[in-house]
Amino acid sequence: MKRALLFALALAACQDEVAQNTDPLPLTPETLGHFCQMNLLEHEGPKGQVHLDGLPGAPLFFSQVSDLVTYLRLPEQSNTVLAVYVSDMGADGATWEAPGAANWTDARTATYVVGSDATGGMGAPELVPFADPAEAKAFATQHGGNLMDLASIPDSAITPLATTEPQGDDDYSRRLKSLSEG
Repeated sequence: MKRALLFALALAACQDEVAQNTDPLPLTPETLGHFCQMNLLEHEGPKGQVHLDGLPGAPLFFSQVSDLVTYLRLPEQSNTVLAVYVSDMGADGATWEAPGAANWTDARTATYVVGSDATGGMGAPELVPFADPAEAKAFATQHGGNLMDLASIPDSAITPLATTEPQGDDDYSRRLKSLSEG
């Protein structure tokens, strides 16, 4: 018994540590958004993916870049983030309707257009990422907005509903207004 235990420990010590692959994965018809659980290829605008320690080959995908930034800032998000990618909207062939399935760029080095006229799902303002700052500047010239890096994006740019007064007079708007007053 003692010899078997020593053998098991020796064998475990000899195994090489295998590094987790954090290369970006392309979108497929089976790729679902982490929050919405909807197929990402069916939605317009840039997407994102986050690779977490301990989830090899299974990044979390996001249907909007603003959702990805929100996820990264959630206090409940306590996993070690190994890599973060966003759609490069300046890549050849990338359009708002078809942003591309494999044109990823590192989210931490991307340049974002914040506050443009671009809207993501549900009509909410969207962050528009570019690998090339010159492409971001050209987009901002045409669509408005400011250029920022990931760390500079204000929370108000990713949670616009939490920072604006409800506009409607329906039941939902009244309940939302009462929550913000209480």
